[in-house]
Amino acid sequence: MPRVKGGYTTRRRRKAVLKLAKGYYGSKHTIYKTAHEQVMRSLRYAFRDRKARKREFRKLWITRINAACQLNDIKYSRFINGLNNADVVINRKMLADMAVNDPEGFKKLVEVAKNAKPKAKVEEKVVVLTTASKAEKAAALAAEAKPAKKAPAKKAAVKEEVKAEVVAEEVKKPAAKKTTAKKATADKEAAPKKAATKSTAAKSTAAKKTTTAKKTTKKDAE
Repeated sequence: MPRVKGGYTTRRRRKAVLKLAKGYYGSKHTIYKTAHEQVMRSLRYAFRDRKARKREFRKLWITRINAACQLNDIKYSRFINGLNNADVVINRKMLADMAVNDPEGFKKLVEVAKNAKPKAKVEEKVVVLTTASKAEKAAALAAEAKPAKKAPAKKAAVKEEVKAEVVAEEVKKPAAKKTTAKKATADKEAAPKKAATKSTAAKSTAAKKTTTAKKTTKKDAE
C-alpha cells in the first residue's frame, strides 16, 4: 500500500482552531496545542454566558425602573402591579428606556399605575397533566375525530357480570329449596284428604254395582 500523509486535513483543522484563537494573548494564538485548549474553554464560557446575559440585562432594566419609581414616590412592585391592573402591556426593556430618555412619559405611567383599581380575584384550579391523563386526552380527541365504533367489552366488566349472575343464582337456590319444602308439607297434608276422597268414591261405585245387581236379579225372578 502507498504511504498516505494527512497533511492537508491536519493543516486545515489546525488553521480553523488558530483562526478562532485570533487575538489571544501570547502563544495562545500561535501554538496549536495551547490555542486548542483556550478555544475549547472559551466556547464553554460563551455557551454559559449566552444564557447569563439575558439575566444580567433584566437586572439592569429593573434597577433603572426602580430608580425612576423612587423619584416618583412609588415602589417598583406597586408600579408593576398597577400597570397589570390597568392592562398596560409594556416590557421592562421599554420601561427602562423611558425611565432614562423620557421621564415625563414614565411619570404618566406612574399616575396610571397609582389610579388603577385592583382586579377581582378569580380562583383557578391548577390541573397537572400526567402522562396518563395526556394519553386519555389524546384518545378522547381521536375518538371525536373518528366515527364511533363498538368498543369490545372489557375483561374486568365481563368478570363482574359473571360474578353477579353466579351470586343471583346462589340467592335463588335457597328460595327454590324453601318452595320444594313447602310443596312437600302441602302434599303430606293433602294425602289423607285424597285417600278419603278415593275411599268415598270406591264406596259409591260399589253401592251402585250392588243396586244394579239387585235390580237384575228381581227382573230374572219375575
